[in-house]
Amino acid sequence: MNMMKTAMLIAAMTALFMGIGYMIGGSGGMMIALVIALAMNAFSYWNSDKMVLRMYNAVEVDRSNAPEYYGIVQSLAERANLPMPKVYLIENDQPNAFATGRNPENAAVAATTGLLNRMSREEVAGVMAHELAHIQHRDTLTMTITATLAGAISMLGNFAFFFGGSRDNNNPFGFIGVLAAMIVAPLAAMIVQMAISRTREYSADRRGAEICGNPEWLASALGKLAAAAGRTVNVQAEHNPATAHMFIINPLNGQRADNLFSTHPDTENRIRALMAMAGEMDRPARMETSPKARPEPAPARSEAQVSRPAKTGSSGIPKTGQTQWGRDGSGKKGPWG
Repeated sequence: MNMMKTAMLIAAMTALFMGIGYMIGGSGGMMIALVIALAMNAFSYWNSDKMVLRMYNAVEVDRSNAPEYYGIVQSLAERANLPMPKVYLIENDQPNAFATGRNPENAAVAATTGLLNRMSREEVAGVMAHELAHIQHRDTLTMTITATLAGAISMLGNFAFFFGGSRDNNNPFGFIGVLAAMIVAPLAAMIVQMAISRTREYSADRRGAEICGNPEWLASALGKLAAAAGRTVNVQAEHNPATAHMFIINPLNGQRADNLFSTHPDTENRIRALMAMAGEMDRPARMETSPKARPEPAPARSEAQVSRPAKTGSSGIPKTGQTQWGRDGSGKKGPWG
């Protein structure tokens, strides 16, 4: 089903690409746009993940230089029965993460230094489980290809400045066609936002909670991510808004509403859904426990306590003592400093 959705989306984006070419250069422009679109579709299928990672200056890491981060992803991938994806780190203060790749066998996950520095181990596990859910659902192919095509549509619209609206260009709409192409270009990001169904985020939230074993980990992370992302500018994302839908939280500032053109569902709605899921998972345990034998609820933890490394490994998340993010066992700093 996801492959059919991907094919339909690519066809729609290609048609839009051709339509802009027709408005700029008539039938000749449409044919040129078709050739470019076909070439870009083929190139994007094989290389879109590499392009996005390069766009954000992502650095590949492994167990030697990012033991906790890499170990968490490895444990979660095993729990989800997924091949081990490549693990990348992005030097960026905004806490965020995304997944990319054409299939689970050729996938990658990337997290920012801001995410690792501000989140507890449990919260990082919740976020990375969400990204692995996207890989498992094969959302990443759609997300990366549409990001590439949307960027190309915006660029094609900008080319309208260099094409006249005269009949010499075989443009049947004249200046109106060029003007229309210029107006369509700024709307490319909105087209991507509508094309990528926001239900994918809810689905990835739910599956991610199942993978890590605790919906509250992801719910806690989302709350922190939304608050911090709104205060921190992600320069690369601002320069490449067509990639915004790939992140777990919208990296663009000033877009919080849960409306038709939003790249992400409202964070509060996502947290509410996760907490409801946590209640559903906890209900069988409560039914099996009599009132007299029922344990007292754990006291609320402060933010400092939540941020401490977990001391138990019952969830499958590796224990690494007091090793901090970005340092291996010898205390040597990782590639992000």
